[in-house]
Amino acid sequence: MEKITAIRGFKDILPEDTGVFWKIESIARSVFDSFGFREIRVPIMEKTDLFKRSIGETTDIVEKEMYTFSDRDNEHITLRPEATASVIRAYIEHNMFASETVTKLFTIGPMFRRERPQRGRFRQFNQIDVELFGENKPQSDAEIIFMLMHFLKRVGLLNVQLEINSLGCPACRPDFSKAVVAFLQGSEKNLCPDCQRRIHTNPLRVFDCKVETCAVTIASAPSILEFLCLECNDHFEHVKALLHDLNTPFITNARMVRGLDYYTRTAFEVKTNDLGAQNAIAGGGRYNGLVRDLGGPEIPGIGFAVGFERLVSCLPAEDNNKFKMDLFIAALGAKAQKMAFHLTNQLRTHDISADMDFADKSLKAQLKKADKFNSSFALIFGDKEIEEKQVLLRNMQTKEQQNIPLDDLVNPLIKIIKER
Repeated sequence: MEKITAIRGFKDILPEDTGVFWKIESIARSVFDSFGFREIRVPIMEKTDLFKRSIGETTDIVEKEMYTFSDRDNEHITLRPEATASVIRAYIEHNMFASETVTKLFTIGPMFRRERPQRGRFRQFNQIDVELFGENKPQSDAEIIFMLMHFLKRVGLLNVQLEINSLGCPACRPDFSKAVVAFLQGSEKNLCPDCQRRIHTNPLRVFDCKVETCAVTIASAPSILEFLCLECNDHFEHVKALLHDLNTPFITNARMVRGLDYYTRTAFEVKTNDLGAQNAIAGGGRYNGLVRDLGGPEIPGIGFAVGFERLVSCLPAEDNNKFKMDLFIAALGAKAQKMAFHLTNQLRTHDISADMDFADKSLKAQLKKADKFNSSFALIFGDKEIEEKQVLLRNMQTKEQQNIPLDDLVNPLIKIIKER
């Protein structure tokens, strides 16, 4: 019978990889907690209209990449392609804005987009998503960018470049869009089919195209920074000054736009040279009108997302991410096996990771299994040791051995293991 394999673009996270995932999640929770952010967990499926209204119907995500289907009630449902819209939906639905002026939230979980699988990009992927609602000051922009860079440093990612830009606001961006359209008219033949269509539907998306001919064509296009209104310009200058004060290096990339329509003013990406063409490891920005557009009050917001798989692929391999066990019990003989079974489970209730072999194999085979489990210690005994009321504890790294009285075994074991 033919074996069934995972769907293309969907990846198993195997036990040897989950250690680094757990480590990154722990660091994220620690860092975000110190900045006052709380965790929220939202469904992986939402009504399709949520993403159409938030992301934009003319974006690649909505037009090409979403996993959308009709359920038994003929309601259109979509596996979430990003988390911001879901977090805002929950923020509005549960009236979180009514009880607090500023709300800081984060979530960690899987997203789904039907993209072409490549290094660091999958059709099911995991993201760390951070959102801040209720604050429109430049300080919140600088603070959330600083928190992102601090988090990346904490997980060990140092070879990165922060790029920032301002995308203007509804008052100044339309003039920029008109200037881009005017610039591109007459050059349509140099653009890919998608960008030829974008000229009429979403001209700023041309700046985000990865096709080389499009990049060359747009290279001398007008800059958004030349069209910023006074308020947007002042906001952006203040953000840059605050990042300087926080010793957070950045470059201004006037060509950078985000792949989602809801961004206004500050936008940012963190890039690395370790991923090839798809070099963005994190990105985000301000979205002051999105809460209103999704049925909530006029509340500003800003946030970012970090691609989990991309982040993991850029980190150096570490042996300390391997699975480790505190104690392996090598028991020889029926009486020893019975005692070992009771002892193994007793130690586990004291937060000691312990295991044994039920097959009653040879001592050599059992110690080999202890090495495979990367066990710190091995406890060795058989019927003879039970009669003599002495068991042998071996340090699997140093190979040092010591005898422990059988009558008072649990407490000394716990002390030795926890003090190592």
